[in-house]
Amino acid sequence: MKVTAKRMRTILNLYPPYLGAGIHVDNITEDWRQIDVSMQLRWYNRNVVRTHFGGSLYSMVDPHLMLMLMQLLGEKYIVWDKSAEIDFIRPGKGKVFATLKISDEDLKNIYDGVERRGKFLPKFEVKIVDKVGKTVCRIIKTLYIRKKRE
Repeated sequence: MKVTAKRMRTILNLYPPYLGAGIHVDNITEDWRQIDVSMQLRWYNRNVVRTHFGGSLYSMVDPHLMLMLMQLLGEKYIVWDKSAEIDFIRPGKGKVFATLKISDEDLKNIYDGVERRGKFLPKFEVKIVDKVGKTVCRIIKTLYIRKKRE
């Protein structure tokens, strides 16, 4: 399903789990190659030690790579989230930010991998940073991609 980046940004910013976690999609480029997300620390998204709740940090980046690749690859491909790991580096104490990008090289690797193996499991690293650019956590997302069967 093709949808404009602007419309998807609106949908995501009204999505109840994002509203509840205080997550905001700041920008989606028209070419679907980059998404910028932020989250302010609030009473409802902090943990017992008054830092960002780990689940909310992960939620910041959860669906975006899959959504981006669905738009970039088109309807002939199946794209699913396969797995994720998160490495907490330092406490998130204020507003945090994440930028998710898909490069030409990423797309080439996906097309080549699917062509050679029938499916491909690309890994993407996303860093969530604080307002001064220090890494709060690092997330590795693995996706599952293959062509649809006819």
